Amino acid sequence: METTSDSRFDPNFALQMLLEMAQEHSLEHLLQKLVRLAVERPYMACVQIWLLDPGDRCAVCPRRAECLDTTRCLHLVAGRGVSLAAVAEEVPRFDDPQARIPLGVGFVGKAAATGEQILLRDLTRQSAELVGFDWLEREQIRACGATPITYKGEILGAIVGFVRNTPAEEGRPWGRIFADHIGAAIANARAFEEIERLKAQLERRNAYLQEEVMEARAYGDLIGQSAALRQIISQIDLVAPTDASVLVLGETGTGKEMVAHEIHRRSQRKDGPLVRVNCASIPKDLFESEFFGHVKGAFTGAIKDRAGRFETAEGGTLFLDEIGEVPVDMQGKLLRVLQEKRYERVGDDRTQQADVRIIAASNRDLKKAAATGRFREDLYYRLHVFPIQVPPLRERRDDIPLLARHFVELSVKELRCLKPRLTRAAVVQLQSYDWPGNVRELRNVIERAVILARGGVLQFDLPTAATASPAPPAPLPGPSPADGVTFLTEVEMRQRERDNLRAVLEYAGWKIKGPDGAAELLGIKPTTLLSRLKKNGLKRPRA
Repeated sequence: METTSDSRFDPNFALQMLLEMAQEHSLEHLLQKLVRLAVERPYMACVQIWLLDPGDRCAVCPRRAECLDTTRCLHLVAGRGVSLAAVAEEVPRFDDPQARIPLGVGFVGKAAATGEQILLRDLTRQSAELVGFDWLEREQIRACGATPITYKGEILGAIVGFVRNTPAEEGRPWGRIFADHIGAAIANARAFEEIERLKAQLERRNAYLQEEVMEARAYGDLIGQSAALRQIISQIDLVAPTDASVLVLGETGTGKEMVAHEIHRRSQRKDGPLVRVNCASIPKDLFESEFFGHVKGAFTGAIKDRAGRFETAEGGTLFLDEIGEVPVDMQGKLLRVLQEKRYERVGDDRTQQADVRIIAASNRDLKKAAATGRFREDLYYRLHVFPIQVPPLRERRDDIPLLARHFVELSVKELRCLKPRLTRAAVVQLQSYDWPGNVRELRNVIERAVILARGGVLQFDLPTAATASPAPPAPLPGPSPADGVTFLTEVEMRQRERDNLRAVLEYAGWKIKGPDGAAELLGIKPTTLLSRLKKNGLKRPRA
């Protein structure tokens, strides 16, 4: 039998629940904790939380005729109760996730629509307000109430309580306070979940981008994944953490500056400056001033003090591109800086310290230049502490597809052109060319093709004289001449063409033109392909 104390509202319990709510960052855990703690009170038969969410079951909702706004309704998101039923099958579903209540319908819908607290004390006279709760009589519910859950003036839903005795009047204002705190806790939990979702999304995106970098851009600004490039990266990883001088060798346009950039980026000097000097563009008389700087009045035209490249690169890296172009008389002064880490400005007698790492690059054979006296041998060996040879593009053809896609994206962005399609036939054409201008030439060719494509298929006008001859097809079985020379007869050539056409058509699903069509895959015009099909008597088979 219930006592008076059983139905008395306990403020201390309410405060404890408020503290419990503040500790939850998961919306689901918060709601489940609320209904679990609330229903532990001896006078509480059932507690439910309904939240406003988009309408999703309108087609099967039994209250569809009463619903005035199908865009949203109340969803039962949490519920718990103590049933009087002796048989488990007769226990009502207090937490049915499919339960919906339209706004303005019943006492719960009205509380959420008006923002007013509704308390029903005599349920026998208010059956119209109890739509959807057909278990109240079986569970001997005597009273129920719905309090709107709000946050910053916005109604989020309603919390509903069912009791088997007369509810305590002093608990009514606490219901409003409690609902307001629930609203803040729900908003807080949703904010935390959104942060976690964005964080997880960002982590997935970063992981994806890292995979893309490893696959498409390989390492930093070096694009590719060929064995030759991996060898360069392993050398960079070895030398970057040290302060050793590095000599980067390779043909013009192979990307020696990118290697220097990666060495600097992976070094302990990465937070310092990376200063590039193009030695081939400096007049002979200005080398010393360009490297070491000058003071005012040191020579005609020196109207003010000027810092040199060594001073500018203090604490960082100095990249001397085309170092083979430095005059021999200047090479001795450069050697002194490398050995003693000291230099003087032009016209100044004060010595300055040089805390600079040197990375040099050249497209010339410096060893031969040193043997002929055009380059100081001692400077060569000083720079040759750790040489890195960058292979020409023709020796890393596996990187051409990745480089081509990268330059297409870059050209579209920089030139503000429509993005064209890079077909497999075009990639094969790029891989068949020898690229005497290396990566620099590849980029220029792609930029021109992007402009001319106007968003269509990329076509490259490459010199045929420099095109590498593709490997001849394997001969069909047959008799061979006595001297070992093999060839194909006219009949065999036609059969080979028919087989090739049939293979590409089946691969393209007999699609002739358009993206990924057979003509695009072969690198020919659709009209040319149709002509060859007619010539070989090939027709699409019936399904």
